[in-house]
Amino acid sequence: MSYRIDPRLPLTGEVRRILAEEIGKALVHLDVAHDRPEQALHKCRRRLKKVRALLRLVRPGNETFCSTENHCYREVAALLAEPREATALVETIDRLAKNFPEQSAGGGLDVVRDTLVARQHELHGGAGLGAAIAAATAACEDGISRIDTLALPDQPEQAADVLAEGARITLRRARKALDKAGSRGEADDFHDLRKAAKTHGLHLSLLGRLWPTPIKARRKAVDELGEKLGELHDVFVLRTLLDAGDRPLGSPQETRLLSKLLKRSEKSLKKTCLAAAADLFGDGPRRSTKKLARKARDDLAAAPHEDASAPGAAA
Repeated sequence: MSYRIDPRLPLTGEVRRILAEEIGKALVHLDVAHDRPEQALHKCRRRLKKVRALLRLVRPGNETFCSTENHCYREVAALLAEPREATALVETIDRLAKNFPEQSAGGGLDVVRDTLVARQHELHGGAGLGAAIAAATAACEDGISRIDTLALPDQPEQAADVLAEGARITLRRARKALDKAGSRGEADDFHDLRKAAKTHGLHLSLLGRLWPTPIKARRKAVDELGEKLGELHDVFVLRTLLDAGDRPLGSPQETRLLSKLLKRSEKSLKKTCLAAAADLFGDGPRRSTKKLARKARDDLAAAPHEDASAPGAAA
């Protein structure tokens, strides 16, 4: 099965199916997170992002269920955030060394990298990780038991309106974050833009059969923007650690090169992200989803909807 809504089937059954699949896969990753925390935590959080993006897409059809479940999985992701971030920061140092080979050739980033690796090992080997995994596992298992309580409009026109409105809300959020990032340039503004871009990219996957063509180029551009915004987010996190009063990354001499490279990287990434985001989200959200709403109504109405109880149909 895939992370895509099948217009031939009732919306409720499709959303239940995708939720069960993604939460189930998150549980699989959690099951091996003790042994392989670096990859498992990252993969688990990616599954949870898919769950939350789906809930945001269909929230106009069931505000109570979707808001409650979205809050639940946001809390689960937060439990795993610090151990995953520890790995991401080491990866950021390695990326800076790769992007600025001449400046870092003398080992000016080595002390900071060693410090971050030690922090990563501490977070991945401590009792706190086990407690976080246990709590996340329990929450996901409870979430699976609630999936069957979800009910959404299944009539084609109503279902199309739900999907179009959910997509429009995310595009509106992206446009607002873009405006703030362009005018203020604060870390929180780019973080909001990153979250909206990631959600929109997942919405494109979910709506692959309903989104007006061409979709492939847009999906590629959104994915590339998400990657760059992720790199920028990690730069902001390192800048915050660097400016901390207790100097957790080292002395001013040990962090001088890092400070210089972070400033250069931040300036370049901001410029790249703003230009790419303007291309994607510059149009008004209503204009961007007008064709979606019309196409979704036409496609859903024309699809031979299968009985949810029939063999092979979504449960």
